Amino acid sequence: MLPAYGLYTHVRRNELRSRVLVGILFGLVLVLVYGIDLVVRGASGNLPRGMRPELSSYLSAAAQDLVWLGPLSFVAAFLWLWIAYRVHQAIIDRTVGSAAVGPAEAPRLYRLLENLCISRGIPMPALRIAEDPALNAFATGLNPGQYAVTVTTGLLEALDDREIEAVLAHELTHIRNDDVRTMMIAVVIAGIFAFVAELLLRGGYRPSGNRKGGSVPAVLIGALLIGLVWFLSQLIRFALSRTREYVADAGAVELTKNPDAMITALLKISGRGELAGAPSGVMELCVDNPRSGIADLFATHPSIDDRIAALTRYAAGRAL
Repeated sequence: MLPAYGLYTHVRRNELRSRVLVGILFGLVLVLVYGIDLVVRGASGNLPRGMRPELSSYLSAAAQDLVWLGPLSFVAAFLWLWIAYRVHQAIIDRTVGSAAVGPAEAPRLYRLLENLCISRGIPMPALRIAEDPALNAFATGLNPGQYAVTVTTGLLEALDDREIEAVLAHELTHIRNDDVRTMMIAVVIAGIFAFVAELLLRGGYRPSGNRKGGSVPAVLIGALLIGLVWFLSQLIRFALSRTREYVADAGAVELTKNPDAMITALLKISGRGELAGAPSGVMELCVDNPRSGIADLFATHPSIDDRIAALTRYAAGRAL
């Protein structure tokens, strides 16, 4: 997190960095396809006519296949994104139990969000409430017409108006900085890699023992590439998410002019944000994600303590 005078510069740098990382994700699609082709050719022993059954032949054949498989893989990836574009909100609503609300159903929450949007000239996203005792909130959407902010009932019960306003401002900052669209694209593309890696682990490809004998080294190299692609995609997802939380906290302070409200909101949310029915992709979008990997290597959010320390240092907040 940077001092206030560096916030917009940091946002622009973060946006450029995010585009590069998302571009790398799409590039990894080619590596994935190459790895799959190696596994299939190595397991079946299938080589173009005239090629000797050597490892170099399998590597060369898989590279030649990329000429036509590469474009097809990009078409498939964009088709997958289009499907996510059409149905992602319905899937999220089903998994977390959320539903759209208006001023009649949630006057307090609607008023707070509306006032924030009016004060800054921000288009108002749709508002949704999830029936869950966890203390959390998240924004979703792939374009301005789809953007929505979802808040749990647990958050509404535990936080006062100033704290809820800070959380809403945090999510509005994610929307305003284009974080939501970037993260959702990353989650969808990385999900393809996870799906393929899981299929490989469950399928257990082996050389078929046909007349060409197959190639165990080709299968192993292909499997290694698939595993590497999955690992790198996870690191990219987490790199995208972690830095954005500091910027969103700073943006919340900019919108509300109240760093203490953001600090007390984070303190109340800390350790109480687990949405039991939510997949990992949704948790990555939340204000706080208590799920983490080994030694926090796969943690998608900075720790609450680190975020509070940044607010205290750069936004004149008071750690309570």
